[in-house]
Amino acid sequence: MPEKDSYEMMELEKTKTESALYNDPSTMYDDPHRIMAERGLQLGEAADMYGDVETAEEHGYVTRGLKSRHIQFIALGGTIGTGLFLGIGRAFTTAGPLSLLLGYIFTGAAIYAMMQSLGEMATWLPLPGAIPQFCARYVDGALGFAVGWNNWYSCSLILCAEISAAAVVIQFWNVDINVGAWISILLVVVVALNIFAVSIYGEAEFVFASIKIISIVGLIIFAFIIDLGGGPTRDRLGFRYWKNPGAMKPYIADGNTGRFLGLFSTLVNAAYSYGGVEMVAVAAGESENPRRNIPKAVRRVFWRILFFYVLGSLAIGVLLPYNESRLLDAIHDDSPGGAASPWVIAIYRASVPVLPSIVNAVILTSATSSANAFLYTGSRYLYALAQNGQAPRGVPYWCIGITASISLLTYMSCSAGSQVVFQWFQNITAITAILTWMSVSVAYIRFHSALRAQGISRDTLVFKSRFQPYTAWFSLCFFAIIIFFNGFYTFPSKTKKFDHNDFITAYVGILIYCGLYLFWKIFKRTRWVKPREADIQTGKAALDAADAHWPERKANNWWEKIWFFIA
Repeated sequence: MPEKDSYEMMELEKTKTESALYNDPSTMYDDPHRIMAERGLQLGEAADMYGDVETAEEHGYVTRGLKSRHIQFIALGGTIGTGLFLGIGRAFTTAGPLSLLLGYIFTGAAIYAMMQSLGEMATWLPLPGAIPQFCARYVDGALGFAVGWNNWYSCSLILCAEISAAAVVIQFWNVDINVGAWISILLVVVVALNIFAVSIYGEAEFVFASIKIISIVGLIIFAFIIDLGGGPTRDRLGFRYWKNPGAMKPYIADGNTGRFLGLFSTLVNAAYSYGGVEMVAVAAGESENPRRNIPKAVRRVFWRILFFYVLGSLAIGVLLPYNESRLLDAIHDDSPGGAASPWVIAIYRASVPVLPSIVNAVILTSATSSANAFLYTGSRYLYALAQNGQAPRGVPYWCIGITASISLLTYMSCSAGSQVVFQWFQNITAITAILTWMSVSVAYIRFHSALRAQGISRDTLVFKSRFQPYTAWFSLCFFAIIIFFNGFYTFPSKTKKFDHNDFITAYVGILIYCGLYLFWKIFKRTRWVKPREADIQTGKAALDAADAHWPERKANNWWEKIWFFIA
C-alpha cells in the first residue's frame, strides 16, 4: 500500500509540474497542441519549426489552403507545360519515334522511383519547400543550401522559358505586336495568381490542369483515330513511319552507335518535360490533410507518366515521320506559334480544320499554367531556405517578388528570338531538374538510414514506398549517368567541330551546383549528418497534432464516391 501511495504522489506531482509549465507564458509555446487550440493550426506548425511564436509571426508563415482536388490535379497536370507540346518536337526529329518512346519510358521509370522516395519523406514531414529541408536535415547543410538555391534559380529560369514559349504561341495569331507586350501581360497574370491567398493559386491550377488533361486525352484519342484511318483522308497509318524513314534515327554517328546516341539524346529532353513533377512535395506544406492527400497524389504520378508522356510520345511517333519537312523547317526557322509543335503539324497533315488554333490555345494555357506553377514553387524553395537560415528570412510575399523579378530575363526574347531563348532555358533547366532529383534520392537514402538508426520501423509510416532503398539507388544512378554524359553531342566528331557554347550550356548547371555546395561547406564548415543524429522530428509534433483537426471524408452517394476517387 505505501508503494501505491508513493506512486500516486509521484503522478500527482508530475501532473502539477506539467500544468505549471503549460500555463507558464515562457513555456506555453513549446506545446504545439496549445498553440493550435489558441492561435490556429498554421501558427502552431510555424512555431514548432522556428522554436517560438514570436519568430514565426515576425518572419511569416504559410497556410494550408490547398484542398484535396488542388493537390490531385497539380500532381496529374500542374507542371505539364511546353515540353510535351513544343520541346518534344526537337527530340523527335533528332532521334526518331522509337527512341523518343523509350527515352520517355526510361526517364519516367526513374522519375517514378524518385517520387516514391520523395513521397515517403514528404508524408513523414510535409513542410513548405520540403526538399532543401530534407537535404539539410538528413545529409548535409551544404547540400540543403545547394539544392535550395539550385531549385530556386531553376524555377526562375523555367518561369522564363514558359513565358517565352507562351509568347511564341501568341505569335501564331499575331506577329505584328512586339513580343514584349505579351510577355508583360503574362507576367502580370502569373504574379497576380500567386500574390493572393494560396487557394487562388490552387483554383487556377485546378482549372489549368483540367484543361491540359482533357486536351492531352483528346489528342491521344485523335491520334488513335487518325492512325486507324478515321480522319478525312481515310488513310490508315499504322506504324508506317517506323518502317520508312525508320524507328530510330542515327545521331552524330552511323549504325547502332548512332541509334544509341539518338536514344540517349532524348533523355535530357524527357527530363525537361518531366520537370516540376516534384511540385507535389513542395505543395505538401500548404495542403489540407497532407498525410492523406500527398500519398494519394504520389501514387498518381505513375498514371501521369503512362497516359500523358508515354502514350503522348507514342502518338506523335505514329502520326509523323521524323523527317517531316514542315516540322524541321519550323524548328530551324524559329517559326511563330505552335508551328514547331508536332501535334499541330500532325493535325495539318490529317486535314482537320480549326484544330490547329485550338491546340495553340491549349499550348498557351499550358505555358501560362506551368509559369504560374514554377513561380509558386520557386518562391516556396526560397522560403524553405529562409527557414533553414540559408537565405534572409522574410514573409512569403517577398519570396514571390524576388522570384518574379528573375522573369524579367524573358525580355531577351525581344532581341534574340523567342524560340532561341526558349531553347537556352530548356537546356539549362533540364540539368538543374536532374540535379534536384539526384539530391532527393541521396536525401532519401540517408533518411532511410536515419529511421533504422533511431529505431523507427518503416511499417509505422503512413506512406511506405516499396523496394527501398534500392529504388532510390536506381534513380540516383540513372540520373547521374545522364548528368555526366549529357554534353556528349558537343564534342568533335566526323560531322561537327567542338561547340564550346553548347558545352557550357550542358555543364554550367553542374558547376553552379557544386559551387553552391562548396561555398556553404567552407563558409559554415558543415559536416555530413550521421544517421543517429539526423533531425527527423522537428516540426513533426505539430503536424501529428494537426492530424486530428482534419475531418474524415465520407461519400454519401455514388457521385461523391467517384469524385473522392478522382480528387
